[in-house]
Amino acid sequence: MNSLPLRSVYIGGRWAAPHATGTVAVENPATQQLVAEVPDCGSKDVWHAVDAARSALPVWSATGPAERGSALTALRDALAGHQEELARTVTREMGSPITFARRVQTGLPLKVLDGFIDELAAPAAQERIGHSLVVREPVGVAAAITPWNYPLHQAVAKIGAALAAGCTLVLKPSELAPLSAYALTEIIDGIGLPPGVFNLVTGRGSTTGAALASDDGVDVVSFTGSLEAGRKIGAAAAQSVRRTCLELGGKSATVVLSDADLATAVEDGVRSALLNAGQTCSARTRLLVPRPLLDEALDVARAVVAEYVPGDPEDPACLLGPLASAAQRERVLGHLELAARGGARQVAGPAGTGRLPHLGHYVAPSIWTDVSPSSSLAREEVFGPVLAVMAFDDDEEAVSLANHSEYGLAATVWSADIDRALSVARRLQVGQVDINDARFNAAAPFGGYRQSGLGRELGRHGIQEFQEVKSLQLPA
Repeated sequence: MNSLPLRSVYIGGRWAAPHATGTVAVENPATQQLVAEVPDCGSKDVWHAVDAARSALPVWSATGPAERGSALTALRDALAGHQEELARTVTREMGSPITFARRVQTGLPLKVLDGFIDELAAPAAQERIGHSLVVREPVGVAAAITPWNYPLHQAVAKIGAALAAGCTLVLKPSELAPLSAYALTEIIDGIGLPPGVFNLVTGRGSTTGAALASDDGVDVVSFTGSLEAGRKIGAAAAQSVRRTCLELGGKSATVVLSDADLATAVEDGVRSALLNAGQTCSARTRLLVPRPLLDEALDVARAVVAEYVPGDPEDPACLLGPLASAAQRERVLGHLELAARGGARQVAGPAGTGRLPHLGHYVAPSIWTDVSPSSSLAREEVFGPVLAVMAFDDDEEAVSLANHSEYGLAATVWSADIDRALSVARRLQVGQVDINDARFNAAAPFGGYRQSGLGRELGRHGIQEFQEVKSLQLPA
C-alpha cells in the first residue's frame, strides 16, 4: 500500500489510466499540505465503470449466500491485516485523531462486515403469503457515493451490503478523502472477485458523482452526505425512477430525564457531540436536561469539554483534530456567529482554545445555552465541535424539543427507569435510539426520518436496500 495507483481508476478488475485529464488535490487538513492528486473522472470513465459492473452482474448475481459470504470474510480478514495502515491513511486525509481512527474508523468496518457475514450464514427462510412465494433478488448495478467523515466505514457498509445482495457496483468516494478508498480497492483486488464486480472512479460530486447518479446503467444509488447533495442525487435518480438510499445527516439529541445519573448522561452527550470533531452524522449535538438541573449540567459539560484541546491528530493523546477542509471550518464558524447574534450564550471551552495550532482547519469546541428551539443552532446540522444545551420542564416538553427538527436520525434517552426511557424513545421521530449507555449495534438498521434520508443501512435491512421483491404465484 505504500505506492497506491492514485492517478488511476479501477475498472473491470484492473487499474487503468482515466480518460479524464483533470485532477483533484487531496490535502492533509492538519498541515494544509498537498498529499496526493486523484482523477476527476467524467461521464466517459463513469460509463466504462458502469458497463463493467453491468457485464459482471449475471455471474455475481447467480452466486449463492455461501460464496458471497466467503468473499466478505476474505475482505474482512484482509482489512484486519491492514488496520494500522488504513487508520493512518484516514488520519492523513481527513484529520481524524489516530486513536479514534484505529478504534472506530477502521474498527467499525470489521463489525459491519461481521453483520453481513452472519446474515448470509443464517438459514434462508422462505416467505409464503397464501399461495404466493415471495423472493428477493439483486436490484442490479449499484452506485455507491460516500462521504469524507467516515470514508472507510461508509465505503465498506455500501460495498458489503451490495455484494451480499448479489449486486455489482461502482464506488465514488468523496474528493476530500479518497485515499482510503484506493487502499480499500487494493485490498479488494487481492481477494479474487470476478472482474467488474467492484469498480472505483474518483472525482468531484458535481462531475463524477452527478454522472454516476444519472447513468442509465445504474439501478440503485446509495448516497451518504449533505442534505443539499442528497436532493441533487435524488433529483437525478428520479429522472429514470431509479431506487435511492439516502443518509443525509441529523440533529440528534441526548435526552436526560429527571431520574437519570446526570453526570454520566451529560458526559456522554458532550463526548458524542465532539466525536470526530463533531463531524458525525449521528452526533448528538443537542443536550436536553431538566430545567432545575441546567446549571449543574453546564458545570459537568465544562469539565468534559476541557479535555478536548485541539491538537495534532497523529498524536495518540489527541481527542480533537481539525475539520476536514477550509470550507467546512468557515461553515462552522458561520453557524457560531449566527448563534451569537441570535442571543445564544457561549459556555467557556477548554483551556488553551485561544492557542489553536498555527496550521490546519481547527475550530475550538464550544457549548452554548439559552438556545432558542427555533434557531439554526437548535435545528440545523453544524458538523463541527459544537453542543447546544437546552432545558425542559417535563417529559412531554423533552419529546417536543427533541422532535423539533427537520432531521430524525438518532437520539439517546437516559433514565433510571427503563420503561420510562422506552416510553420516551418510542415517541422520538428518529431512526435509532440508544437507551442509557447502549452500545452501537453494527447489524441493526441505521437511517433516519424526514430529511435524514431514505432507506436503511447495515445488517439485513442494509442488504435489502439492494434487493427487489418478487412474488411468485403458485397453483392453488
